[in-house]
Amino acid sequence: MSAQPTSRGGAPVGQLAHMEGLEAASVLYLRLWCDGARSRQAVRDDFAAALGPDHGTAASDAWETLMELCADHCRRPLMRHAVTCKCLGADESCFANFIAAAAEGAREDALLMATLIVRADMAPVFASLACECGLALKCMALAAPRDLARRAAVPKTLH
Repeated sequence: MSAQPTSRGGAPVGQLAHMEGLEAASVLYLRLWCDGARSRQAVRDDFAAALGPDHGTAASDAWETLMELCADHCRRPLMRHAVTCKCLGADESCFANFIAAAAEGAREDALLMATLIVRADMAPVFASLACECGLALKCMALAAPRDLARRAAVPKTLH
């Protein structure tokens, strides 16, 4: 008898609509980036539209490097929900809290959370990139103060 592999990282732990703007944006851009080339271009376009061509390109390059580092050095593949899913998965929640901690300057917390996502030797680089990306997402929110979490309708039921 063999055990079925579990995907605890994909287990729903909340609703995207209940997250703060920075955390919700982190999850949405993670999902979009992993959704394919067309969605990746949409992420780049969002950064450029909100931050201008120079800063937007730098921010999208940092996001791309963060995603590549995550893909190449993850302890295990991050589980994600579909782009339009209203649920928040466990791995997505960890990722969002990691980005927020890094952007808020909580370096030790960000490093600790980074070790949950990537190999320990890559954690400092990963945390540094997360800080840069998180600050860019904060600037984007200031440039366009629409709360990304409100784009998704608040669900009628919780699970």
